[in-house]
Amino acid sequence: MKSSFSILLALVLLVLCSCNQDDITLPKTITLDEKSAELIEAENEFGLELFQKIYAQEEKYDNIMVSPLSVSLALAMTYNGANGETKTAMEKTLKVYGLTPEEINESYATLVAALQSLDPKVILEIANAIYYREGFPVENDFVSTNRNYYDAEVEALDFNSPQAVNTINNWVAEKTHDKIDKIIDNISANHVMFLLNAIYFKGIWQSEFDEDDTKDLPFYLQNGSSLQVPTMQKTESLPYFSNNIFRAVKLAYGAGNYNMFVFLPQEEKTVEAIVEELNVDSWKDWMESFTDTVNMDLKLPRLKYKYEIKLNDVLTDMGMGVAFTRGAADFTGINKGGNLNIDYVKHKTFIEVNEKGTEAAAVTVVSIETTSVGPHNMQFNVNRPFLYAITEKDTDAILFMGTVKNPKSEE
Repeated sequence: MKSSFSILLALVLLVLCSCNQDDITLPKTITLDEKSAELIEAENEFGLELFQKIYAQEEKYDNIMVSPLSVSLALAMTYNGANGETKTAMEKTLKVYGLTPEEINESYATLVAALQSLDPKVILEIANAIYYREGFPVENDFVSTNRNYYDAEVEALDFNSPQAVNTINNWVAEKTHDKIDKIIDNISANHVMFLLNAIYFKGIWQSEFDEDDTKDLPFYLQNGSSLQVPTMQKTESLPYFSNNIFRAVKLAYGAGNYNMFVFLPQEEKTVEAIVEELNVDSWKDWMESFTDTVNMDLKLPRLKYKYEIKLNDVLTDMGMGVAFTRGAADFTGINKGGNLNIDYVKHKTFIEVNEKGTEAAAVTVVSIETTSVGPHNMQFNVNRPFLYAITEKDTDAILFMGTVKNPKSEE
């Protein structure tokens, strides 16, 4: 069971608790029912695949961090409004096929409650909210399910008011202790609902680093160059594991329920080689292999960075493309009239690792839009010969121009 829980925390380094170094308590043991255990297995599988796909396509950021739990909770709330093919696709993506909707919701509620009650000294906060357009009819079952199982705040807002964006972003800032200050930039005329999850953790190392020992040391980049970075140092007996791909160490927070696992590629290996091996079976094997405790001189760079990503392409690649497709998505569980689809899923994270411990936060928003055609839409039917041009927007340079008299002609 420990290995099942670890991916929720270790993979994205969101592993935190708060304790006094002189008052260490023993870690708690969590006992879950069969369905909750199945959900955690699904959560692990989802998280590993999500991380792999994000890592494979990331080109903008040097450092990435995701919270699979935050993404899955936001999608699970959205799932409660899905029907038909859309519902099946979301079950496939979240890896929860075989569980009924009620079992899924109950298991998520059990998981969140367990995580938040592991240690009385833990600062671990998980919050959910749903904001919808004032006057937009939302099914009572959808609202009550997400309130009951996810403790979601549900509120109607005037989406035409500029204040609506501030209301949503202020919720994000509050729930992440201002580590993430906004998640949406604007609200379009088609947006009818935003489903949000926020996670905040703060924890102190079970054995802190001495700030006086932190030195600027070289950190070698993949291109062969190096730079000097503030590097924390300590000598300690720590759980350790190695194989032909990496060497790894386990660092505890607080009572030990939460840990950070640091995976260092072997010489001639790369981070990519580790990521390629990420799957449920290998992860279990790795977690179960941290049995030996080794005396070591540990050096760990200080970290502080933010990351953000739009998850549409990743989630489509994982099987739920229909949920984003206008005219095909089925969210009649949100509104019986249908004509709804996911516009975007956006994910933001923050992490800081220093001598005292770790602070981290994550926010996920699922934006729902309507595909209904309003009564005042202009009709533009290109059913006779026409001219076209292709231009460059900044210079207004015309790159191509032409006319079409017979669209079927290939000459």
